[in-house]
Amino acid sequence: MSKKLHLVSLGCTKNLVDSEVMLGRLKEYEITDDNTNADVIIVNTCGFIDAAKEESINTLLNLHDARKENSILVMSGCLSERYKEELMKELPEIDIFTGVGDYEKIDELIARKQSSFSPEVYLATESSGRVITGSSYHAYIKIAEGCNQTCSFCAIPSFKGKLHSRSLESIVKEVTNLVNEGFYDFSFISQDSSSYGRDMGMKDGLRELIRAVKEIDGVKSARILYLYPSTTTFELIDDIADSKIFQTYYDMPIQHIDDRVLKTMKRGFGEKQTIALLEHMKSKPDSFIRTSVIAGHPGETQESFEKLCTFMENFGFDRFNTFHYSNEESTTAYGMEQIPQELINERAAILGEIAETSTLRSLEKMVGRTVTLVIDGESDEHEFLLSARPLLWAVDIDGEILINDTNDLPVTYGKIYAAKITELVGNQLLATLISEQLAMSN
Repeated sequence: MSKKLHLVSLGCTKNLVDSEVMLGRLKEYEITDDNTNADVIIVNTCGFIDAAKEESINTLLNLHDARKENSILVMSGCLSERYKEELMKELPEIDIFTGVGDYEKIDELIARKQSSFSPEVYLATESSGRVITGSSYHAYIKIAEGCNQTCSFCAIPSFKGKLHSRSLESIVKEVTNLVNEGFYDFSFISQDSSSYGRDMGMKDGLRELIRAVKEIDGVKSARILYLYPSTTTFELIDDIADSKIFQTYYDMPIQHIDDRVLKTMKRGFGEKQTIALLEHMKSKPDSFIRTSVIAGHPGETQESFEKLCTFMENFGFDRFNTFHYSNEESTTAYGMEQIPQELINERAAILGEIAETSTLRSLEKMVGRTVTLVIDGESDEHEFLLSARPLLWAVDIDGEILINDTNDLPVTYGKIYAAKITELVGNQLLATLISEQLAMSN
């Protein structure tokens, strides 16, 4: 009887790619959702901010409490890497500790029941043998690891290191291999995607990537996540909009809009330059703009917070996330005068309400439009509704559209259709299928 594996991947999609590499190394295991019956349990942790750290530790302890005798509990990923000495002392419940460098060795570590922390950060390649999860048509492609930015609030460079990009050849090979397996929709990810290739002497690496992916037969849709303001150019924005393959999708976390706060955050770009980039994105037909902001960073006065709120209310973002400022050791902001947590929570709640209104306005604008979407399966809302995602939207984070009328068309999950959005009920869009989408050309 085969041994069983239960894996929990926390945090970002970059973590998910590394989790998929571990699944590829452990193919002899049967994947199970029942953690109480698993022989091996792996938690790929997130160590970005306090909330993520707490979630990681609680997940590990809960799984330990419920696991069967003689099973192996593995802690991997960013949190393990960042606090390895402390955690190995304080968590005797964990059998194996490993960080962000040994994902391809996970089978060896489990066989030896041995902890390991490689000095190098792991970066998946076309030969990693990862097992794509959650979709039969979409895959994340990690194009780089680490980050050269020095944002005052971010600890990622302290445990992920400097920017380390994959070769363009490696990326093209991986995408080509996945197309041959039936995947056609791709999200390209890294900590700072607009800096891709700079460590290899490429001036416009991401623009070169866009041109290269365009030439891969079988890629029908793609998007880029995590642009950085000071490394995003107007030419890059144009290339994304002009591409027939890449969605006109701009995901650029701005974190704030007030000049003084941006300077304190060490963001590189101020208000005027950031707005110029955003307005250029907004000028593109059918563009979709996502961002994130931080509430309560040291130095954020009431005046600067109100300025941020006014901007977020008026610009017209399609989606934005709000993060509570988290005071992280090893960051520049750690030693600054801190804003009281109660005030941070209050400001985050206000921004959260603005985000909900902003999303609703974006959804309202879609009513009556015809969109290209892919049907993912039966909706959790009702068995007679189908869950679909416009190819313009990013997987998991931008929501779903519910199909309540198929027009008697044959429905195949993972297939592309044209649909007309008929109404908005609450915050949920409903749509009617119009036709099967004809083959999309590069």
